[in-house]
Amino acid sequence: MTNSPFTPGIASQRLSPEDLSANFSDLHPPLDDHEALVAADRCYFCHDAPCMTACPTSIDIPLFIRQISTGTPEAAARTIFDQNILGGMCARVCPTETLCEEVCVRETAEGKPVLIGQLQRYATDKLMAAGVHPFTRAAATGKRVAVVGAGPAGLACAHRLALHGHDVDLYDARPKGGGLNEYGIAAYKAVGGFAGSELDWLMKIGGITLHTGKALGRDLSLEALKAEHDAVFLGMGLAGVNALRAEGEDKDGVANAVDFISDLRQAGDLSSLPVGRNVVVIGGGMTAVDAAVQSKLLGAENVTILYRRGRDEMPASRFEQDLAAAKGVRLVFNARPVRVTGNGTAAALEAEYTRSGPNGLEGTGETFTIAADQVLKAIGQTLEGAPEGLAIEGGKIAVTGAGRTSLAGVWAGGDCASGGEDLTVTAVAEGRDAAEDIHQTLMGG
Repeated sequence: MTNSPFTPGIASQRLSPEDLSANFSDLHPPLDDHEALVAADRCYFCHDAPCMTACPTSIDIPLFIRQISTGTPEAAARTIFDQNILGGMCARVCPTETLCEEVCVRETAEGKPVLIGQLQRYATDKLMAAGVHPFTRAAATGKRVAVVGAGPAGLACAHRLALHGHDVDLYDARPKGGGLNEYGIAAYKAVGGFAGSELDWLMKIGGITLHTGKALGRDLSLEALKAEHDAVFLGMGLAGVNALRAEGEDKDGVANAVDFISDLRQAGDLSSLPVGRNVVVIGGGMTAVDAAVQSKLLGAENVTILYRRGRDEMPASRFEQDLAAAKGVRLVFNARPVRVTGNGTAAALEAEYTRSGPNGLEGTGETFTIAADQVLKAIGQTLEGAPEGLAIEGGKIAVTGAGRTSLAGVWAGGDCASGGEDLTVTAVAEGRDAAEDIHQTLMGG
């Protein structure tokens, strides 16, 4: 076992390569042909399908499941991609248990929904494995659009614009495109480099030029982008991380959960990743769960999620909460961090129990201490470097309609924009809809 240079309790090589490989295998193994037909046969093909209404991208779920049941999964994939060009990744990471599957009639009647997410993966994987891109680009319009951020919103926007015949310059601050899909989700949800493969497949539409290592405010200015392009779409996500506001958060061993996940996703050798013996993750969203579960899978002995409110208010779905618990993660509710203790490096976390009072959340005065040589902050991200002139609402770029900002010729979508939930599928819908609005505007509609 190799010690980390940061703090004595954090070390790499806690588990063998064989154990790590097993731990980070596919969370939901893909359905085979027979399993897909059996799963599809459970669908009632409702004419007023509540699952379709619950899908942020409005995929015609009964239609694509019927296409699977009739032995035409490639046609099913086309139905999915018509609405969600990142349907392959969304099938892996969407919280289907709180969206389409939660409202499935089978769930209501039997407590067991149709496996919509897994069927979507089955269909999209079939078509993508064939190396086929199901769309043909329209004739060139002579218009050029800048898309800032190659995450879900930016990719969906870029693809739809290219489909309409526009040329797209796609910029991203990181060395690779993909955004959240590449850097920000749990490794066991998208194994085998799927995010990169999906990006390569999407780019087959043509007309999109990817420029990596280009950040807005550092390498790009909004003024220059507007001058050189007919329209601009901002989908750069949220790069900042909220402060813990706890004494000692500057100690070694305290880090941002998003950076921890990013390092894990880009690691060539999981055994080289340092992880603490006693890990505490602060927060209650998907990032918190992903960081906690992966800490456990890397070999941490004790992993705790500390969330300031009750279980029912936790942003992560009950499925994700149960997944964390099943992997050995302890969930502590109604508690907030007070201070990180230790002589220069984290050794423990002191926390205070909370309750809902007349003025909102308040401390009870009762404290407890958890051993913690690694503390990961997953308490939300913030917008950094928003260009001047853009109206801001709730810390994000204010948008109206299909992503129109306060500046003419500039649209925004995804996590950096006000509006919908911070979900991959929502970002895809916002990028797609903004592209349609941009297209109509550029063509005089």
